[in-house]
Amino acid sequence: MGRLSGMRYREVVRRLRTFGFEFDRPGPGSHEVWRHRETGRKVTLPHHARDMAEGTLRAILREAGIDVEAFLNA
Repeated sequence: MGRLSGMRYREVVRRLRTFGFEFDRPGPGSHEVWRHRETGRKVTLPHHARDMAEGTLRAILREAGIDVEAFLNA
């Protein structure tokens, strides 16, 4: 188990908001598109009740340009 495992959707959203991301629009299926208000970067988040997979969260952070350490300390 890595440091990013076991995070829920709400926790990920709370931390993304601290980095300037806002809900943009619904995505395909049970996903949402979030956009950074200044840079315009987009990330797609799965909106599920279960924990987010660590690999999925790492890919989201890579898309967003957020360091894992900074995300964990937010």
